[in-house]
Amino acid sequence: MKTKDLLRLNPDVGRKPEANSVIVIPNKKIKATVDSVKDEVVDEVVKIDTKVEDDALKVNKEELLNELKKDFVVYEVKKGDTFYSLTRFYNVSQEEMIALNPVLSEGLKVGQVIKIKPILEGEEETEVHIYEDKIDEGTSLKVALLLPFLTSENDTIDSKDLFIKSRLANIVTDFYLGSEIAIDSLRKQGINIDLNVFDTGRNSTRIKTILSENDLDNNDIIIGPLYSEEAEIVASKVNTPVVFPFYSKKQSKFSSPKLIKTSPEKKVFREELTNYIKDNFTKGNLILVGDGKSASNNSNAIIKQSLKSHDSISVVNVLKPKDGYIAKDRFLEILKPSIDNWVILTSDNNVLVADAVNSLISLPDSTHVRVFTYNKGKAFNKIANLKLAKINLTYVSDEYVNEASASTQLFNKQYVSKNNALPSFYATKGFDITYDILMRLASGNDLKSTFKEGASFRVESKFDYSNKLFGTSENNGLFIVQYNKDLSLTRLK
Repeated sequence: MKTKDLLRLNPDVGRKPEANSVIVIPNKKIKATVDSVKDEVVDEVVKIDTKVEDDALKVNKEELLNELKKDFVVYEVKKGDTFYSLTRFYNVSQEEMIALNPVLSEGLKVGQVIKIKPILEGEEETEVHIYEDKIDEGTSLKVALLLPFLTSENDTIDSKDLFIKSRLANIVTDFYLGSEIAIDSLRKQGINIDLNVFDTGRNSTRIKTILSENDLDNNDIIIGPLYSEEAEIVASKVNTPVVFPFYSKKQSKFSSPKLIKTSPEKKVFREELTNYIKDNFTKGNLILVGDGKSASNNSNAIIKQSLKSHDSISVVNVLKPKDGYIAKDRFLEILKPSIDNWVILTSDNNVLVADAVNSLISLPDSTHVRVFTYNKGKAFNKIANLKLAKINLTYVSDEYVNEASASTQLFNKQYVSKNNALPSFYATKGFDITYDILMRLASGNDLKSTFKEGASFRVESKFDYSNKLFGTSENNGLFIVQYNKDLSLTRLK
């Protein structure tokens, strides 16, 4: 590095430093492990942090902090922050944070500026914000929950038969039970909640009646209906925000500013994976594997164009089936031994995906393969987890559960206590959506204004809403998850 840069980083040190002077030297090639961080950087930076507090160096604190931000993700602790919220948001462990900031062994303190994690070579720090849960004193909320319970039909069916035969009954009931736990939890925190539940019936038969017989604008929020057509009807008749709780292919056509989409669009999954690969791929072999159909071909073209715009990526191979399948020999023609081979599957075809996975798990030991997908649907669910673990399948998901986390264990305990069963996917989704939306409203601020304040993490969901003043609000919160050899899952982002 140049002398002038070294002097800029160390304004209190002259051109000829005395023995035992402590100076800051940036290391762009720092490895993201606790040991290397401790060995290469921590000692120097901690000493500088201590020296900054000296009166003689206070004038240089801001400049030193700005230099620190070039090598680390830096965060100022706010009221309400916990180790759990920070580690979940930034995907680091409490131990790693304490290794970078020994003072944290005494706990978090408001106003502390702490190092979260090193910024790796070629990586840029992005501006990120954690939504801060806060409850306005004396908050009262009125909530309308619109779901197709089909009570007039289901009242005559024995519960044992109902939940065996009806998938819809399971989904609706579990979502409601999860919402109940969320409301109970918020009431215990001092929020007065008036919940009004409406049965929307089958195929929009009750929506117009509900709207004509009830003033839904008396509510602060409307959660539901379940179907996209019904959600659009409600949003066109009210001034209250309408939360659409599940994904629908038709949600991309939503335009009402009253609607809030809680499930990310499928194109966002593809963009998330493409960006992850661009941020983490350094050298090796990139192969796109599709099924030859228009949707897969379109994704291949978009991903290839995006990847090739990256400085370190010049070649992206594309592999398509011949006579309905991709022979193992065709993989071997492209895959290279002794380097990283990253294979991106852009198909949801059951046969092609299974065929490709079987070929990739039986390669020579010298050929290392890692497989990615942004569309881990039914095609992958039919493949044994052991096979997915062998290829370190890395995928994009709108859910990630850390069973060891305090929030997950608390939710599970509350749910089991009330319902004598562990929560399903839909029960957890009901909790997460209800808790997040009502917690944001409890701040006393306009709901859309809270979307500007950052992303929130609940039991298994991330809510990172786009801030569209005049359009439909969209949740873009996603995770990058990887299968490990021991069948466990690791959240990479």
